Order: sequence, then structure tokens, then C-alpha cells
Amino acid sequence: MPNAGNALVAGPDTAAFRAAMGCFPTGVTLLTRGSGPSTRVMTVNSLTSLSLDPLLISVSVTTDGRMRPLVEQTGSYAVNVLSESHRELAGEFARRDRPDGVAAMLRCGAVEGITGNAVVPDAVASFECLLHAVHPAGDHVLLIGRVVALHGGAAGSRPLLFHQGSFSRLPQPEEDR
Repeated sequence: MPNAGNALVAGPDTAAFRAAMGCFPTGVTLLTRGSGPSTRVMTVNSLTSLSLDPLLISVSVTTDGRMRPLVEQTGSYAVNVLSESHRELAGEFARRDRPDGVAAMLRCGAVEGITGNAVVPDAVASFECLLHAVHPAGDHVLLIGRVVALHGGAAGSRPLLFHQGSFSRLPQPEEDR
């Protein structure tokens, strides 16, 4: 009996949880807020499609991080799905000392999108969003965005993956080998 009566069952520790979640490959994205001098960028691997009507996506950011209050104050953000060629960029924007402002725009080769947020033109896909809802989730918050503009998404693009603690890539299709 896994849970007899009302007795609490101890859960897995953080290290075991991280190792288990590392078995699940995820895509790698850059979450952007603002453009020009106000640009803020961070690497995120929690992008999820939520709804087709309306078009909704979610990303997860730390509750006490720098990005959450910026998105909540301004009400918009963009999510740029990175390709295999963006591995170095993903690592750079995962660091605490990542560039911001005009330096971040230049480093990403970004342009200002219709929402006023940085969009990476050579990303696999970019989603510009208006903030739809914010949901607390432990030490993170889920930012739910209503997609108001979509860029890219062409077939054949090869996304960057994160798997077992490091960046990875999809295997080459048989016909490309």
C-alpha cells in the first residue's frame, strides 16, 4: 500500500528529481523582454503549448529572478526557439552575468518585434506574446502568453535540445546520413 491511511510518504530528493527529469529532452529557447537599451534575455527550456483557441503558450521562470517582474510590469514577452547553431548563445544567456540592453540585441542578432520585444530572426520559431496569466508554481511562476505574432516555424529546421544536463541535438534522419 503506497499510502496507508493519512500517513505522509517521503518524496524523492532534489538530486534524484533533477536526474529523472534530465531523461526528458526539451527544446531550448531565449525568453526576451524589451528591445534596444531595455532588452533582457534569458535561456529557458520550459516552453509548452497550452491552447489553440486562444493561442496560448507557457514558460517557467524563477519567482525571485530578474525576468518575472519585467514581464509582469510590461505585459509582454517573446520566446525564440533556438537551432543547433545557437548552442553558444544558449549557454551565454543561461549565465547570471549574461549581457543585456543593446549588447544583448547585438549578440542575438535580434530585431524589435511587433510587441516591442527582441525577436531572433534566425531562430527556428519565435512567438511574440501578450501576458495572459501568471500562476505561482513553487519556486517558479508560469507565464502564460497569448501568441499575437509568430515568426519562422519552417519545416526542416533543427532545434537545439537539452538532455541529461547538456545541450544535444536530434539524430540525423536516415536520408541525410
